[in-house]
Amino acid sequence: MPMISSLPNLLTLSRIFVIPALIGTFFFVEGAAGNWLSLGLFAAAGITDFLDGYLARQWGIQTRLGRFLDPVADKLLVVAVILLLIAFDRIAGWTVLAAIVIVCREILVSGLREFLAEIRVGMPVSALAKWKTTVQILALGFLLAGEAGDALLPSTTIGTWGLWIAAALTLYTGYDYLRAGLDHMRHEDDGGGGESGSP
Repeated sequence: MPMISSLPNLLTLSRIFVIPALIGTFFFVEGAAGNWLSLGLFAAAGITDFLDGYLARQWGIQTRLGRFLDPVADKLLVVAVILLLIAFDRIAGWTVLAAIVIVCREILVSGLREFLAEIRVGMPVSALAKWKTTVQILALGFLLAGEAGDALLPSTTIGTWGLWIAAALTLYTGYDYLRAGLDHMRHEDDGGGGESGSP
């Protein structure tokens, strides 16, 4: 079976294909229906994020393509949702700063992973980074529900506070990754060469 057509990789690709659908809900589906539809698409993408890794491990078909696509799909989805929420004023005011911190961290970590991959150094996800991701996804979900969700509970307020918490965790974990990356860079500059391992 070609790598690209394996079910885990197709699930990963589906998160990228969800992005145009999300854009469509923001621009062409008005009112509460648009809010709930965008939240449903985002939740479905979150489910695929769990399933692709789980199935790949269970079936023993983890591939380099999958390891590349998975973080790329996650970051594209998160950044696209943040930009849409800012464009439609669901993230506004000072909270935009929290969103910028999250986006900048995603770019920073992607750059570090690319550099470390060149010298064959792994960059495992820390437990705190996983918590950051969980809080971030929940916050974005509440913000996607927006005013429609506010009819049931303070969805916008919960999402806003969640985004700030995620941004705080982002700063800490981003600094942790940056410090580890700089250590390896100094090791390279000192002529130590690349070694397998984790930061």
